[in-house]
Amino acid sequence: MSRPARAPSPGAAALCAGLAVLLLLPAALHGATPAGEPQKKPLTAAEVLAASTAADWRALDPSNTLYLELPAGRVVIELAPLFAPHHVANVQALARGHYFDGLWIMRAQDNYVVQWGDPDGKKPVGAAHRTVGAEFERPLRGLSITRFPDPDTYAPEVGFVDTFPVAADPAIGRAWLVHCYGMVGAGRDNDVDSGGGTEPYVVIGQAPRHLDRNVTLFGRVVWGIEWLSTLPRGTGTMGRYEHPEQRVPIRSMRVAADVPPGERTELEVLRTDTPTFLAYVEARRNRHEEWFKVPAGRVDVCNVPVPARKVKAPQ
Repeated sequence: MSRPARAPSPGAAALCAGLAVLLLLPAALHGATPAGEPQKKPLTAAEVLAASTAADWRALDPSNTLYLELPAGRVVIELAPLFAPHHVANVQALARGHYFDGLWIMRAQDNYVVQWGDPDGKKPVGAAHRTVGAEFERPLRGLSITRFPDPDTYAPEVGFVDTFPVAADPAIGRAWLVHCYGMVGAGRDNDVDSGGGTEPYVVIGQAPRHLDRNVTLFGRVVWGIEWLSTLPRGTGTMGRYEHPEQRVPIRSMRVAADVPPGERTELEVLRTDTPTFLAYVEARRNRHEEWFKVPAGRVDVCNVPVPARKVKAPQ
């Protein structure tokens, strides 16, 4: 028996409506031409970003930004208190207590994750907590999601909330962060409440979406992911470094607000609640670069990286 076609969700309808609004934007953004003139080629993602304005970007909040200092360079992590407030607060406390200073990256598993912490699990956590209650998901109510109209394998709806990739199920009224490339989570044991941020991991491979709602995600790498993704792979079980000399030392992990302004990495990220972001998503959905011959016509939420750029110093 045939099944009735599913009606578009409110989120999908909203995104389609938002794309229609693009037709009313300035010609510099959507490539429209006056009546009677040849239609211009649709913009590529790079061209959409080039046509963006200052209002399409926002600066990182230093109080919700971490600097992971490695011998190769700095990794900038944006925290997500809207989804994991207790983990965010605990990781901030760990960083302010210098817990991570002098520890190691102890695992680099190919096409999966890089993880750091105390291999022996003996370093005191100071004023922080060793474990925090799981924060796998949160109520959908109160979230403003820029939803995608494309189907997703793992959730009824996907999109973005303030630059973070999100999945949602309106039937149960829940939403959660998803394991896209660069997302940061809190490693745990079998007990769901056995994590707390003492062993963070970063996704460095194809999105392991099967981990969604099984591990607490509390942030994402905004800058410097290459210092993690290019590390030598561990040869032990699950990519663990089998010998201490293989581990990568961590110089420090600090809250950006605690770093002198002159030593900060000033970044801004593309807002995900604007018509420009909708145009960017559409350009990722239907690639208009000359190399592409067959546009996909849809896009996965983890194939829409949110651009970041350094803030230009005032002249």
